[in-house]
Amino acid sequence: MCQTCGCSPEHDHDHHDNGHHHEHHHAPVAGRGVVLPLEQRVLERNDRLAADNRRWLRARRLVALYLMAEPGAGQTTLLERMIRDVGAELDITVIEGDQATDNDAARVRAAGARALQINTGAGCHLDAAMVAGGVSELQPRDGSVLVTENVGNLVCPAMFDLGEHAKVVIASVTDGDDKPQKYPHIFRAADVMLINKIDLLPHVVFDVDRCRARAREVNPRLQCFQVSATRGDGLPEWYEWLRGARAGFRQAAAAAT
Repeated sequence: MCQTCGCSPEHDHDHHDNGHHHEHHHAPVAGRGVVLPLEQRVLERNDRLAADNRRWLRARRLVALYLMAEPGAGQTTLLERMIRDVGAELDITVIEGDQATDNDAARVRAAGARALQINTGAGCHLDAAMVAGGVSELQPRDGSVLVTENVGNLVCPAMFDLGEHAKVVIASVTDGDDKPQKYPHIFRAADVMLINKIDLLPHVVFDVDRCRARAREVNPRLQCFQVSATRGDGLPEWYEWLRGARAGFRQAAAAAT
């Protein structure tokens, strides 16, 4: 098992874009006594690479968003809608993470954005090295927005800094309003929570106010938006947040140079 998250220790991470391919192998854990030091080393190395990513992004005034959700929460549907609505304005480029297939990257490209698919095989998350490779492949333009959609789950992605500007967690109304209590680490790490599929509220048991309250018990600074990626509810407010974040980050990056 993986030292940090329980995934297969020697899984391959396949980066597919016009035939390009990389492989990364995790060394297996030899015994229980070395698990904690190995975890620390893996996370420390990832944090160093994430810091490198952050410096590289800042130097180019790139705004990097990190989307996290469990499968079926609507990550890719939201991305498609964002690209069609504000993709040209914000100049959005996408790194897609999945265990297999190029399906989501193909959907993103069809919506009008450049995208790179990273397949993790048996792995359950992206890490800073994979994102660095993806950025090197895509070469997003200075001042643009880079969105990374992680492999769908609410556990492992919370542990790995990618060098992003903001973490965004998506909670679907079809999955219950207790997710912030059941998966507190990912909500604690996030900057924004999008409650998605609110068009389905008449048909499911989901209390929006209770979900927001539970999320803010875990993370009082969390910003919350209620949206429907299919019908468009709440998206103008979300886009205004994106515009403000982009402007603020670009100003801070310029001041730091």
